[in-house]
Amino acid sequence: MRTAVCPGSFDPLTLGHVDVVRRAATLFDEVVVGVARNSSKSPLLSPDRRVALAREVFADEERVRVEQVDGLLADFVRSVGAVAVVKGLRGGADFDAESPMALMNRHLSGVETVFVIGDTRLAHVASSLVKDVARFGGRIDDLVPDVVAPAVLEALGGASRGSGARRGEERG
Repeated sequence: MRTAVCPGSFDPLTLGHVDVVRRAATLFDEVVVGVARNSSKSPLLSPDRRVALAREVFADEERVRVEQVDGLLADFVRSVGAVAVVKGLRGGADFDAESPMALMNRHLSGVETVFVIGDTRLAHVASSLVKDVARFGGRIDDLVPDVVAPAVLEALGGASRGSGARRGEERG
C-alpha cells in the first residue's frame, strides 16, 4: 500500500485543503491527514477539535484517515509508513515557504514531498484569512466545509461575530 501524509495545522480546515487531500487520494492508496501543531502560530481551534472536524469532513473518503501529529513530521511519516508527503501550492510564495521544509523532511526521513497545485478558484483561501474574515463579520461558509464554519464562529465567541449570511440567505 502506498501511503502519503498530507500535513498541516488546518486551523481551520479550508476547501483548499479538502481539494488537495481528495486529489492526493487519487494518487495514493491512502492519505493520512496529519493535523500538526505549528509553533509559530497561535491556534484558534484546539488540536483535538481540528482532528474531530477533519474526521467529520473526510468520513466518507475511504482512502483518507486523520491523525494528530505530535513531534517531527519526519518521525510521523516513518511511523505511518508513508512514501511521500503531499503539500498543496497556491502560488510561488507557497513554494518558497514549502521548499525548505520539503528538503528538511527528505533529509530527516528520506521521504519526498509531492506538490499538488491547488484549484485556482480557491487560490485566495488561506486559514489565516478565513479567521480574519470571520473575526470581522464576513462570510466564511463558502471558504470552509459546512461543519467547520460553526466551529470557527463558536471559537471566536459565537454567531454574533463573523456569522455572515449563509449561501442563498439575505442579510438583514
